[in-house]
Amino acid sequence: MTKPKIILNKIQLDLTIKRLMFEIIENYSNIEELAIIGLQPRGVAFSRSLKTLLEAEYGKGKIMYGELDITFYRDDFRRGKDLLVPSKLDIDFDIEDRKILLVDDVLYTGRTIRAALDALADFGRPAKVELMTLIDRRYNRELPIEADYVGQTVDTRITGLKVKVDWDDKDPKVWLIEDKK
Repeated sequence: MTKPKIILNKIQLDLTIKRLMFEIIENYSNIEELAIIGLQPRGVAFSRSLKTLLEAEYGKGKIMYGELDITFYRDDFRRGKDLLVPSKLDIDFDIEDRKILLVDDVLYTGRTIRAALDALADFGRPAKVELMTLIDRRYNRELPIEADYVGQTVDTRITGLKVKVDWDDKDPKVWLIEDKK
């Protein structure tokens, strides 16, 4: 059994999110042309943190923000025996011809992002879609999907390991743990 390892502690996590916020600021001279969409369920805490930082920089109301549920777009939707319960969907703006930043916590196989792109297409045709991920597990991709903004890359070539993001309010951390499948 592999001992759990902290990849990012609270201070490192805060700094990583702040750095990613500055990358967005560098790339968008007009932040109002960008809409941030967090992927339910695990990308939402990350996207909300990013939104809070951007609002502190630009002011409330300047950042378009939504949350996207991909439950029924997943390619494994009908494979399990468990009843899937969708998360909240909250996109109250028009994405047509808008620049979209999809935000998720961990990029692993790419299947979640593929499902998110399918779900997003039901809302319209954005001008551009970019991807931000807190952790990129780059050696495990099953689809040709890459993030435009990455907090940290974790090389997990060893099978049986997974990345767990713990968004505890007082002490958030990112762990590398044994996958108990």
